[in-house]
Amino acid sequence: MADKQKYKRSKQRERIYSLLCSTKDHPTATWIYSELKKEFNNLSLGTVYRNINILVDQKKIQRLQSGSSFDRFDGNVETHYHFICEKCGKIEDLPCVVLPELNAVVNTNTGYHTEKHRLDFYGFCFSCSAQ
Repeated sequence: MADKQKYKRSKQRERIYSLLCSTKDHPTATWIYSELKKEFNNLSLGTVYRNINILVDQKKIQRLQSGSSFDRFDGNVETHYHFICEKCGKIEDLPCVVLPELNAVVNTNTGYHTEKHRLDFYGFCFSCSAQ
């Protein structure tokens, strides 16, 4: 549907997109709202969520649902892996080679037709490990 639906240009949406592309922190909508409220006095959290949903629909950003209370967002839509700290919740991109052969393994073992996958690793980040 996103391909067929046209959205009016929005300064707020453009800034949300540029903010997400400029950070590797995988922020929440609340963090995005706090950052952009400084630029847009009349910005509401609802506006942030609506624009995030449009950007997700347009496949410009990705929503990361990792079981925490709040979704996180990533401006990098290329297939890549994440490390999620089980103590502080920090999410980091992993500098690992993506293994497309995992799709074939799933296909062979299930009969499904897998086109992509997402892989998250869990443990403790450097800061939490040092405590």
